[in-house]
Amino acid sequence: MSKLNIVILAAGKGTRMYSNQPKVLHTVGGKPILGHVIDGAKSLNPQKIIVVYGFGGETVKQAYAHENIMWVNQAEQHGTGHAVQQAAPYLERDADTLVLLGDVPLIDVEACQKLVAQADNKLAILSFNKADPTGYGRIVRNENGGVTAIVEDKDATEAQREIKEVNTGIMAMPNAHLLQWLSKLTNNNAQGEYYLTDIVALAVNDNVDVVAEITTDEWSVTGINSKTDLSQIERIYQSRIAQKLLQQGITLRDPARLDIRGSLSCGRDVEIDINCVFEGNVTLGNNVKIAANCVIRNAVIADGTQIAPFTHIDDTKVGENARIGPYARLRPGTTLAADTHIGNFVELKNAQVDAGSKINHLSYVGDSTVGKNVNIGAGTITCNYDGANKYRTVIEDNAFIGSDSQLVAPVTIGRGATIAAGSTITKDAPAEQLTFCRAKEQRSIAGWKRPQKIKK
Repeated sequence: MSKLNIVILAAGKGTRMYSNQPKVLHTVGGKPILGHVIDGAKSLNPQKIIVVYGFGGETVKQAYAHENIMWVNQAEQHGTGHAVQQAAPYLERDADTLVLLGDVPLIDVEACQKLVAQADNKLAILSFNKADPTGYGRIVRNENGGVTAIVEDKDATEAQREIKEVNTGIMAMPNAHLLQWLSKLTNNNAQGEYYLTDIVALAVNDNVDVVAEITTDEWSVTGINSKTDLSQIERIYQSRIAQKLLQQGITLRDPARLDIRGSLSCGRDVEIDINCVFEGNVTLGNNVKIAANCVIRNAVIADGTQIAPFTHIDDTKVGENARIGPYARLRPGTTLAADTHIGNFVELKNAQVDAGSKINHLSYVGDSTVGKNVNIGAGTITCNYDGANKYRTVIEDNAFIGSDSQLVAPVTIGRGATIAAGSTITKDAPAEQLTFCRAKEQRSIAGWKRPQKIKK
């Protein structure tokens, strides 16, 4: 097989997106549109990937600075042919080129492989049948079915406009021919642009076979030009992921109300309720149950864990058979061991909670190490920040923290210690003892009246 160069056309401004952000950096499934195309291109193992950029180019380049990509600037946009002409000096003459579009994220790698397989000695284009082909270039065939030309909509005759088979813009060909054809392109058309599709007629003139592979997956060749297009592609993308999960045996209460913005790996007998969002890389073990309206990002959740509704989990590891939520928030750096309970309106940040410990109500535990079988009562706060620096709280095994306590870090609560409710602890509490810190005096004031709202 010949060497493969891939040219991705990504210079369009995307005027109909009504955004200051380059069109190709808008996201589908949490990944920029262009990122989907680049990933598809990389899976074809090319020797070279060239991205032709234009509007917002520096921003686009910065987003993919880590990729091994050659960037070519199309400072002025004069059509698809002109775009590929900018890449021509960097194409290897003994290679084939596959042309992809930077705004078509649902790329069909298998269809591209079929094109590339034919590109050694042919011009291979990808087409599809469109019920309403308005705006698309028509595939013109001769009486034997051979492709003779692609005619753009504005240049088509009335008879040609009746053709339903249309061009996708994706094509592959030998560079030895492509470089010659690019040099012969003209802008003698209604748009005054250099059409890459004109190379079809040039190929016919050179007796180079032109073949069109018809795809039945229209979404895989659909470009994004507006926010409406973006939303439609997003739903198709999510629907396809949901179908794969269902085929793997995952229970989805409503596949239409699921969003995967990254990757989701699931064990067996996983259940996911409605309106859940998974971002980054998320792994769910066997028998994990995720209730409605949860947002989980970059997390590993072990077997048997149950997540109650409206829980937010970010950059966290959760052990087996944990119970979390509802309305819990686990922030980055948090690790929960097996059989832990994190209840409603509890927030953890950079906290390590060992097996069997419970934080069930209305508490904040940050920058803390919590031992085994600890009970932290409602309204407890680890005061980890003094306005300039953060400090750590250590709560050893079997400690009991009474409700409405404040643990002012740095502080250690000893093994088996009990902190009385309502205490503010500023010094280490010894093991196996009751520690309390409260006001010495309780008074009542007779005749005291609450302040009244002043009438305007």
